[in-house]
Parts: sequence; structure tokens; C-alpha cells
Amino acid sequence: MAKRVYEAWKGSNKFLFGGRLIFGPDARSLLVTLLLIIVPVTIFCIFVARHLRHEFSPDDSGYAILVVAIVFTIYVLVLLFLTSARDPGIIPRNLHPPEDEFRYDNSVSNEIGGRQTPSLQFPRNKEVMVNGLPVKVKYCDTCMLYRPPRCSHCSICNNCVERFDHHCPWVGQCIGLRNYRYFFLFVFSSTLLCIYVFALSALYIKILMHNHTGTVWKAMKESPASVILMAYCFISLWFVGGLTGFHLYLISTNQTTYENFRYRADNRINVYNRGCLNNFLEVFFTKVKPSRNNFRAFVQDEVQKPPPLPSPRDAEPDDLVGDPRSKVEDDLEIGEDLLKISQRRNFEEIDEDIRSRGIDEDVRSRGIDEDVRRGIDEDLRRGIDEDLRRGIDEDIRSRGSNGPPHNTSEVDSVLSSDHRAPTIRSETRHSSWGRRSGSWEIAPEVLANANVTESRSYVTPKDARQ
Repeated sequence: MAKRVYEAWKGSNKFLFGGRLIFGPDARSLLVTLLLIIVPVTIFCIFVARHLRHEFSPDDSGYAILVVAIVFTIYVLVLLFLTSARDPGIIPRNLHPPEDEFRYDNSVSNEIGGRQTPSLQFPRNKEVMVNGLPVKVKYCDTCMLYRPPRCSHCSICNNCVERFDHHCPWVGQCIGLRNYRYFFLFVFSSTLLCIYVFALSALYIKILMHNHTGTVWKAMKESPASVILMAYCFISLWFVGGLTGFHLYLISTNQTTYENFRYRADNRINVYNRGCLNNFLEVFFTKVKPSRNNFRAFVQDEVQKPPPLPSPRDAEPDDLVGDPRSKVEDDLEIGEDLLKISQRRNFEEIDEDIRSRGIDEDVRSRGIDEDVRRGIDEDLRRGIDEDLRRGIDEDIRSRGSNGPPHNTSEVDSVLSSDHRAPTIRSETRHSSWGRRSGSWEIAPEVLANANVTESRSYVTPKDARQ
């Protein structure tokens, strides 16, 4: 059965209700946050707001204190839920790296089986234009994508999040593009709730002092819950109140917490700042973008594409160092092709040289027996093969072989393998047998004892194998 996206999710998130709700991996800390909100409000409603119902005229107006406390607490919890249980702006991962960014680096190569190959590299940074100014974006190896501007990879959730602000452990979720508005409203509402509870608890202490004409200490003994709530709200205000003020500053300058802490000392220009009013409008009155992920959709199997082969620009042949043995085999195959051409060319040159000297007609007129022909043919081959060995070795070196120098035995194996390369079959050969070294003049005693007619035919590779 095909899995749904949330079941095959590679991040560290936790899902509830079939992928309808998404939380961070530290979602248990959300229970602590709930207790820190619900418990004080419950104590306030029971020990403070209940006694204030009849302290205001008309008599029933005191119920409004209790109602406001309950409704406002529900509102804070809803904002907490919207912050913690929704996609903060996760960018889906790629199944394979972006193909248009492949680059083969020959300077850093991996040796595989003794052969060096160019390693696949990606530019670590790219520049994009934001409001007419260049901004660098980084490549994420985990998600295999270039992060959009203001995007960062959360190490706790293991996801790339758009307009990443920070990962908040109190809500158990990343704060990003899609939930930053609700996060700020949650912090701001929590601040107002703390002020509300603190103020009414202090008011109840004052009422007790007035009714019993006593001192503050007697009033505090009369309602210890009010004292505890005042102390708790005072401490909480330092946190949520300070956080509210800090984020008001960030919104007015269009920064994120991540950008403020990381680039504070760089004194770089904030390309996202559009002015205080426009920055507030962007955060609170811009439509929230839909999620890029459909967690309840079925996973579509996609075949991962292999990386493309390096082009000649990416990997030059001279830069690739091959296995010496395989390179020798390749070079010897090249030598076979050279042998075919060189044999044909050399014999044609010899034939033309003999004819130009008039020896051909002289030999035909006097004749040479069959054994003499074979001796002449072998002598010719020895002289030509020696030149071919040198020519093949020089040609292999010129083609860029990085293998070790070829032994003479390896070249001899090519030259002696008549079944691998087309050879020249001749019924009558001209040779240096019976002549002086370095000269084409044949001794008179040889010419006097032989009459020969010459025929020469070149054999195709197919005939040579037969």
C-alpha cells in the first residue's frame, strides 16, 4: 500500500490526526507551556475573580472580569495552537540535486579502482537580486536545493524553512513565514494576559485592605493566591514582555531573529527594509501563503536521475589519469590501426622507389626463384617493423597516454599478430637480400640466377582473418 507524505517524511517532525497537524520534535515542551498558562488563570478565576463579582456596581458587572479572563485565555491558547500545529513554511526536499547546477571539478578527484574521475561539485553560493541588490543564497546538502533568500535549515526539525526566524522550544515548532504572525500575537497576548492578572490581583489586595481596614500584610494573609499570582506575572512579564518589545523592533526594521544575531556585527545593508509602516503591513496584513506540502497526499515514486556525464569543457582527457594496464591496451589498439596504415603506406613507397630506380624491370627480366622471394620478403618486414615500432610508440605518447612506457614485447605482439591486423600478402617481393646495406642495388650474381614476375595484392581485414 502506498504511503502518505507524512508517513515517509524525512524531517524530525511529529504528526497527529493523519498528517493534519504537524509539530516539531520537541512537541512535549508544549505541555509545559500549556500548564504555565492554564494553571495561573485557573487559580485567578477561583481565588480572585470569583470574589470580585460583587465588588462593582451594578452587582453583576463583576462577572465581566471572570468572562474576560476565560475568553482571553482561550484566545491565547488558539494562537499557541496556530503557531505550533501548522507548517511554518517548510520547503519540500528534492529527490536529486538540481541538474542545471552540475559542475565537474577535476582538481578534486576521487580514485576509484586506481583511476581518477572528476568529482561532482555544486557551487556553494549563488547570487540573486532582491530589491535591486545582490543577495547570496546557499546550497543545502540535506534538502538538495538552493535556499531562497531568508531561508535557513533548522537543525532541530531538519527542514529548510522560509523566512526562518528561530526554533522556539516553548511552542515546540520552528517560527517561519507561515506562523510568525501568530507567534508574535501569542507572545503579545500572553503579555497582556500577565498584565491583566497582575492588575486585578493587586486590585483585590487593595479591596481587602479597604474592607478590613488593615495593613498590606493582613490583606496578603487573607489572599495568598493573589500574592503568588502577582509574583508569577511579574517574573513572566520580564520574559514575554521583553520578547514582545524585541520582536516589535524586528518587525519595524523587517529583520528576523536569525538575521539580527548572525549579521549584527557585519553592518550590512538590510535589503528587506521597506520602511516601518510597510514592514508592519507586510507582517500583519499580507495573506499567508499556502503550504508547499500536502502531508496527506500519497507518495509518488520518482526514479532518481543519474548525474549527466561530464562534457568536454568539464573534464579534459588530459586531466584524467587512467589505469596503466587499460591504457596500454587502448594504446595497442591504436597501434593496430596505425599498423594497417603504415604497412600499406611503406610498401607503396618501397614499390615506387624500386620502380623509380628501374630495378623492377631488371628483376623481372632476369628472374628470382621462390626461396629468394621469401628471403627478400622477410628482410623487408624486419626493416619496416623496426620503423613501425618507433612510430607507434611515438604516436601513443603524442595521444596523451599517462601509462608507463610500452615494452618492445608489447609492440612486437601487435606486429606479429597477423590475425588482428590486415597484412600484405605478396607472391613476389622486392627486398634487400643480395644487396649492400643502405642501397637498393642488387648484386649481379643474384640477378643472373633468377627470372621473376611480380604481382601484388592488398588484403582486406576480413580476408586476413580467414
